[in-house]
Amino acid sequence: MKVYITRIIPSIGVDILKEAGIEVVEWAEKRDLTQEELIAHCKECDALLSVGSNKIDHHFLNESSHLKVIALLSVGYDRVDVAEATRLRIPIGNTPDVLSNATADIAFLLMLAASRKAFYMHKKILNGEWGFHDPTVDLGIEIYGKTLGIWGLGKIGLEMAKRCAGAYKMKVIYCNRHNNPHAEKEVNATKVSFDELLEQSDVLSIHTGLTDETRGRFNKDAFSKMKSSSIFVNTARGAIHNEEDLTEALKNGTIWGAGLDVTDPEPMHATNPLLNMPNVAVLPHIGSATKKARDAMAVIAAENIVAGLQGKQLPHIVNHELY
Repeated sequence: MKVYITRIIPSIGVDILKEAGIEVVEWAEKRDLTQEELIAHCKECDALLSVGSNKIDHHFLNESSHLKVIALLSVGYDRVDVAEATRLRIPIGNTPDVLSNATADIAFLLMLAASRKAFYMHKKILNGEWGFHDPTVDLGIEIYGKTLGIWGLGKIGLEMAKRCAGAYKMKVIYCNRHNNPHAEKEVNATKVSFDELLEQSDVLSIHTGLTDETRGRFNKDAFSKMKSSSIFVNTARGAIHNEEDLTEALKNGTIWGAGLDVTDPEPMHATNPLLNMPNVAVLPHIGSATKKARDAMAVIAAENIVAGLQGKQLPHIVNHELY
Protein backbone atom coordinates (compact mmCIF):
# COMPACT_ATOMS: atom_id res chain seq x y z
CA MET A 1 0.00 0.00 0.00
CA LYS A 2 1.20 3.51 -0.83
CA VAL A 3 0.11 6.93 0.39
CA TYR A 4 0.76 10.26 -1.32
CA ILE A 5 1.29 13.28 0.96
CA THR A 6 1.08 16.77 -0.53
CA ARG A 7 3.55 18.38 1.89
CA ILE A 8 6.39 17.39 4.19
CA ILE A 9 4.58 16.63 7.47
CA PRO A 10 5.91 16.08 11.01
CA SER A 11 7.96 12.89 11.17
CA ILE A 12 5.80 11.46 13.94
CA GLY A 13 3.04 10.95 11.39
CA VAL A 14 5.33 9.47 8.76
CA ASP A 15 6.70 7.02 11.32
CA ILE A 16 3.19 5.72 12.08
CA LEU A 17 2.58 5.11 8.39
CA LYS A 18 5.89 3.33 7.85
CA GLU A 19 5.45 1.19 10.95
CA ALA A 20 2.15 0.00 9.45
CA GLY A 21 4.03 -1.12 6.33
CA ILE A 22 2.76 1.72 4.16
CA GLU A 23 5.03 3.24 1.52
CA VAL A 24 5.17 7.02 1.86
CA VAL A 25 5.65 9.48 -0.99
CA GLU A 26 5.86 13.17 -0.01
CA TRP A 27 5.73 16.22 -2.30
CA ALA A 28 8.80 18.23 -1.30
CA GLU A 29 8.71 21.22 -3.65
CA LYS A 30 7.78 24.60 -2.16
CA ARG A 31 4.82 25.14 -4.45
CA ASP A 32 1.27 23.87 -4.65
CA LEU A 33 0.56 20.94 -6.89
CA THR A 34 -1.84 21.54 -9.75
CA GLN A 35 -4.90 19.35 -9.61
CA GLU A 36 -3.78 17.40 -12.64
CA GLU A 37 -0.37 16.77 -11.05
CA LEU A 38 -2.09 15.56 -7.91
CA ILE A 39 -4.35 13.25 -9.89
CA ALA A 40 -1.35 11.79 -11.71
CA HIS A 41 0.47 11.10 -8.43
CA CYS A 42 -2.64 9.61 -6.82
CA LYS A 43 -3.12 7.17 -9.70
CA GLU A 44 0.05 5.46 -8.45
CA CYS A 45 -1.09 5.37 -4.81
CA ASP A 46 -3.81 3.84 -2.66
CA ALA A 47 -4.40 6.76 -0.30
CA LEU A 48 -4.02 10.53 -0.14
CA LEU A 49 -2.98 12.64 2.83
CA SER A 50 -3.94 16.16 1.76
CA VAL A 51 -2.23 19.19 3.27
CA GLY A 52 -3.00 22.74 2.17
CA SER A 53 -5.40 24.05 -0.44
CA ASN A 54 -5.87 20.99 -2.66
CA LYS A 55 -9.36 20.91 -4.16
CA ILE A 56 -10.86 17.49 -3.58
CA ASP A 57 -13.78 18.20 -5.89
CA HIS A 58 -16.03 16.17 -8.18
CA HIS A 59 -13.43 16.02 -10.96
CA PHE A 60 -10.58 14.95 -8.69
CA LEU A 61 -12.65 12.31 -6.92
CA ASN A 62 -13.88 10.72 -10.12
CA GLU A 63 -10.36 10.69 -11.56
CA SER A 64 -9.11 9.15 -8.30
CA SER A 65 -12.03 6.90 -7.40
CA HIS A 66 -9.66 4.02 -6.67
CA LEU A 67 -8.41 5.71 -3.50
CA LYS A 68 -9.26 3.74 -0.37
CA VAL A 69 -9.05 6.76 1.95
CA ILE A 70 -8.37 10.50 1.93
CA ALA A 71 -7.07 12.08 5.13
CA LEU A 72 -6.91 15.85 5.64
CA LEU A 73 -4.34 17.60 7.82
CA SER A 74 -7.03 20.02 8.96
CA VAL A 75 -10.28 20.26 10.86
CA GLY A 76 -12.09 22.03 8.03
CA TYR A 77 -13.19 20.11 4.95
CA ASP A 78 -14.76 22.85 2.87
CA ARG A 79 -12.48 22.03 -0.09
CA VAL A 80 -13.89 18.49 -0.27
CA ASP A 81 -16.98 17.40 -2.19
CA VAL A 82 -18.07 15.17 0.67
CA ALA A 83 -21.28 14.05 -1.04
CA GLU A 84 -19.37 12.81 -4.08
CA ALA A 85 -16.74 11.11 -1.93
CA THR A 86 -19.55 9.33 -0.09
CA ARG A 87 -21.17 8.27 -3.35
CA LEU A 88 -17.83 6.81 -4.45
CA ARG A 89 -17.42 5.13 -1.04
CA ILE A 90 -14.22 7.03 -0.23
CA PRO A 91 -13.89 7.80 3.50
CA ILE A 92 -12.71 11.33 4.34
CA GLY A 93 -10.82 11.90 7.59
CA ASN A 94 -10.01 15.16 9.39
CA THR A 95 -8.14 16.22 12.53
CA PRO A 96 -10.56 17.66 15.10
CA ASP A 97 -10.02 18.53 18.78
CA VAL A 98 -6.21 18.87 18.75
CA LEU A 99 -5.76 22.48 17.64
CA SER A 100 -8.39 24.19 19.78
CA ASN A 101 -5.92 25.74 22.22
CA ALA A 102 -3.47 26.84 19.54
CA THR A 103 -6.17 28.49 17.41
CA ALA A 104 -7.85 30.13 20.41
CA ASP A 105 -4.47 31.60 21.38
CA ILE A 106 -4.23 33.23 17.95
CA ALA A 107 -7.77 34.63 18.19
CA PHE A 108 -6.95 36.07 21.61
CA LEU A 109 -3.66 37.50 20.33
CA LEU A 110 -5.36 39.15 17.35
CA MET A 111 -8.03 40.66 19.58
CA LEU A 112 -5.38 42.25 21.78
CA ALA A 113 -3.15 43.28 18.88
CA ALA A 114 -6.01 45.02 17.08
CA SER A 115 -7.28 46.71 20.25
CA ARG A 116 -3.88 48.32 20.89
CA LYS A 117 -2.82 48.85 17.25
CA ALA A 118 0.18 46.65 18.02
CA PHE A 119 1.18 45.61 14.49
CA TYR A 120 0.86 49.18 13.21
CA MET A 121 2.94 50.57 16.07
CA HIS A 122 5.63 47.96 15.46
CA LYS A 123 5.82 49.11 11.83
CA LYS A 124 6.39 52.66 13.06
CA ILE A 125 9.55 51.49 14.82
CA LEU A 126 10.75 49.71 11.67
CA ASN A 127 10.08 52.87 9.64
CA GLY A 128 12.06 55.06 12.04
CA GLU A 129 8.90 56.85 13.23
CA TRP A 130 9.28 56.27 16.95
CA GLY A 131 9.96 59.87 17.84
CA PHE A 132 8.02 62.68 19.48
CA HIS A 133 5.60 61.50 22.16
CA ASP A 134 2.07 62.77 21.58
CA PRO A 135 -0.31 61.56 24.30
CA THR A 136 -3.39 62.09 22.13
CA VAL A 137 -2.56 59.95 19.07
CA ASP A 138 -2.46 56.22 18.24
CA LEU A 139 -4.70 55.36 21.17
CA GLY A 140 -6.16 51.89 21.49
CA ILE A 141 -9.23 50.67 23.31
CA GLU A 142 -9.50 48.56 26.47
CA ILE A 143 -11.56 45.38 26.39
CA TYR A 144 -11.76 44.50 30.09
CA GLY A 145 -15.38 43.81 31.05
CA LYS A 146 -16.64 44.16 27.47
CA THR A 147 -18.86 41.69 25.60
CA LEU A 148 -17.36 38.86 23.54
CA GLY A 149 -19.62 37.52 20.83
CA ILE A 150 -18.83 34.15 19.27
CA TRP A 151 -20.29 32.86 16.04
CA GLY A 152 -19.87 29.10 16.22
CA LEU A 153 -19.36 28.20 19.87
CA GLY A 154 -17.68 24.81 19.56
CA LYS A 155 -14.39 23.62 21.03
CA ILE A 156 -12.23 26.45 19.63
CA GLY A 157 -14.83 29.08 20.41
CA LEU A 158 -15.13 27.82 23.97
CA GLU A 159 -11.36 28.04 24.48
CA MET A 160 -11.46 31.65 23.23
CA ALA A 161 -14.37 32.37 25.57
CA LYS A 162 -12.53 30.87 28.54
CA ARG A 163 -9.54 33.11 27.89
CA CYS A 164 -11.66 36.25 27.56
CA ALA A 165 -13.93 35.50 30.50
CA GLY A 166 -11.05 34.45 32.74
CA ALA A 167 -8.46 37.08 31.92
CA TYR A 168 -10.69 40.06 31.07
CA LYS A 169 -13.99 39.25 32.80
CA MET A 170 -15.78 39.57 29.48
CA LYS A 171 -19.45 38.71 29.13
CA VAL A 172 -19.91 35.91 26.58
CA ILE A 173 -22.74 35.71 24.08
CA TYR A 174 -22.95 33.30 21.16
CA CYS A 175 -24.94 32.40 18.07
CA ASN A 176 -25.25 28.71 17.16
CA ARG A 177 -27.87 26.55 15.51
CA HIS A 178 -28.16 24.66 18.77
CA ASN A 179 -27.61 25.52 22.40
CA ASN A 180 -24.25 24.70 24.00
CA PRO A 181 -25.19 23.83 27.62
CA HIS A 182 -21.57 23.02 28.52
CA ALA A 183 -20.38 26.47 27.47
CA GLU A 184 -23.35 28.14 29.11
CA LYS A 185 -22.32 26.50 32.38
CA GLU A 186 -18.55 26.95 32.07
CA VAL A 187 -18.39 30.60 30.93
CA ASN A 188 -21.95 31.70 31.62
CA ALA A 189 -22.52 32.12 27.89
CA THR A 190 -25.88 33.37 26.61
CA LYS A 191 -27.34 32.27 23.28
CA VAL A 192 -28.58 35.13 21.10
CA SER A 193 -29.85 35.66 17.57
CA PHE A 194 -27.47 36.63 14.76
CA ASP A 195 -28.68 40.23 14.78
CA GLU A 196 -28.32 40.40 18.57
CA LEU A 197 -24.78 39.04 18.22
CA LEU A 198 -23.94 41.83 15.78
CA GLU A 199 -25.54 44.56 17.85
CA GLN A 200 -24.22 43.58 21.29
CA SER A 201 -20.65 42.35 20.67
CA ASP A 202 -17.65 44.53 21.48
CA VAL A 203 -15.45 41.77 20.08
CA LEU A 204 -16.98 39.38 17.56
CA SER A 205 -14.94 36.22 16.98
CA ILE A 206 -15.67 33.70 14.22
CA HIS A 207 -15.25 29.98 14.95
CA THR A 208 -17.57 28.25 12.50
CA GLY A 209 -16.91 26.15 9.42
CA LEU A 210 -17.20 27.41 5.85
CA THR A 211 -20.47 26.29 4.29
CA ASP A 212 -22.93 27.69 1.77
CA GLU A 213 -24.75 29.20 4.74
CA THR A 214 -21.71 30.90 6.28
CA ARG A 215 -19.91 32.00 3.10
CA GLY A 216 -19.82 35.80 2.88
CA ARG A 217 -22.13 36.13 5.89
CA PHE A 218 -20.11 39.03 7.29
CA ASN A 219 -20.80 41.56 4.59
CA LYS A 220 -21.74 45.24 4.37
CA ASP A 221 -25.14 44.58 5.92
CA ALA A 222 -23.70 42.63 8.85
CA PHE A 223 -20.95 45.16 9.56
CA SER A 224 -23.50 47.99 9.47
CA LYS A 225 -25.29 46.42 12.46
CA MET A 226 -22.14 46.16 14.59
CA LYS A 227 -20.94 48.74 17.11
CA SER A 228 -18.65 51.44 15.74
CA SER A 229 -16.30 50.53 18.62
CA SER A 230 -16.29 46.79 17.84
CA ILE A 231 -13.46 44.49 16.79
CA PHE A 232 -14.02 41.72 14.23
CA VAL A 233 -11.82 38.59 14.62
CA ASN A 234 -11.72 35.73 12.12
CA THR A 235 -9.54 32.65 12.63
CA ALA A 236 -11.90 30.24 10.83
CA ARG A 237 -12.06 30.72 7.05
CA GLY A 238 -11.45 33.88 5.05
CA ALA A 239 -14.46 33.44 2.79
CA ILE A 240 -16.80 33.84 5.78
CA HIS A 241 -16.24 37.59 5.54
CA ASN A 242 -16.44 39.74 2.45
CA GLU A 243 -13.02 41.35 2.39
CA GLU A 244 -14.02 44.39 0.33
CA ASP A 245 -16.91 45.08 2.68
CA LEU A 246 -14.67 44.61 5.72
CA THR A 247 -12.10 47.02 4.30
CA GLU A 248 -14.78 49.63 3.64
CA ALA A 249 -16.30 49.16 7.11
CA LEU A 250 -12.91 49.81 8.67
CA LYS A 251 -12.16 52.79 6.43
CA ASN A 252 -15.41 54.59 7.18
CA GLY A 253 -15.51 53.73 10.88
CA THR A 254 -18.49 51.39 10.74
CA ILE A 255 -16.43 49.09 12.99
CA TRP A 256 -13.29 49.95 14.93
CA GLY A 257 -10.80 47.19 14.18
CA ALA A 258 -10.13 43.67 12.92
CA GLY A 259 -7.85 40.73 13.60
CA LEU A 260 -7.49 38.16 10.83
CA ASP A 261 -5.64 34.87 10.66
CA VAL A 262 -7.54 33.98 7.48
CA THR A 263 -8.11 36.04 4.35
CA ASP A 264 -9.81 35.72 0.98
CA PRO A 265 -7.89 34.95 -1.10
CA GLU A 266 -4.94 33.29 0.58
CA PRO A 267 -2.20 34.24 0.47
CA MET A 268 -3.13 37.91 0.87
CA HIS A 269 -1.38 40.24 -1.56
CA ALA A 270 1.28 42.46 0.02
CA THR A 271 -0.47 45.58 -1.28
CA ASN A 272 -3.77 44.80 0.45
CA PRO A 273 -4.88 47.99 2.26
CA LEU A 274 -5.81 46.02 5.38
CA LEU A 275 -2.10 45.47 6.05
CA ASN A 276 -1.47 49.17 6.60
CA MET A 277 -4.52 50.09 8.65
CA PRO A 278 -3.63 51.16 12.21
CA ASN A 279 -6.27 49.07 13.98
CA VAL A 280 -5.94 45.87 11.92
CA ALA A 281 -3.77 42.85 12.71
CA VAL A 282 -3.26 40.17 10.05
CA LEU A 283 -1.42 36.84 10.35
CA PRO A 284 -0.73 34.29 7.57
CA HIS A 285 -3.12 31.51 8.72
CA ILE A 286 -1.00 30.18 11.59
CA GLY A 287 -3.79 29.13 13.95
CA SER A 288 -2.51 25.57 14.32
CA ALA A 289 1.18 26.44 13.96
CA THR A 290 2.60 25.03 17.18
CA LYS A 291 4.73 21.91 17.35
CA LYS A 292 2.27 20.23 19.71
CA ALA A 293 -0.74 20.91 17.50
CA ARG A 294 0.93 19.99 14.21
CA ASP A 295 2.39 16.77 15.66
CA ALA A 296 -1.06 15.80 16.96
CA MET A 297 -2.62 16.58 13.58
CA ALA A 298 -0.01 14.43 11.82
CA VAL A 299 -0.72 11.54 14.19
CA ILE A 300 -4.48 11.68 13.60
CA ALA A 301 -4.09 11.99 9.83
CA ALA A 302 -1.73 9.01 9.78
CA GLU A 303 -4.08 6.96 11.94
CA ASN A 304 -6.91 7.76 9.53
CA ILE A 305 -4.78 6.56 6.61
CA VAL A 306 -3.79 3.34 8.38
CA ALA A 307 -7.38 2.54 9.30
CA GLY A 308 -8.64 3.25 5.79
CA LEU A 309 -6.01 1.07 4.15
CA GLN A 310 -6.76 -1.74 6.59
CA GLY A 311 -10.45 -1.58 5.76
CA LYS A 312 -11.38 -0.28 9.20
CA GLN A 313 -13.53 2.68 10.22
CA LEU A 314 -11.55 5.91 10.39
CA PRO A 315 -11.14 7.14 13.98
CA HIS A 316 -11.96 10.69 12.83
CA ILE A 317 -14.28 10.62 9.84
CA VAL A 318 -16.21 13.34 8.08
CA ASN A 319 -18.69 11.24 6.06
CA HIS A 320 -20.08 9.10 8.91
CA GLU A 321 -22.87 7.80 6.67
CA LEU A 322 -20.38 5.42 5.03
CA TYR A 323 -20.60 3.29 8.16
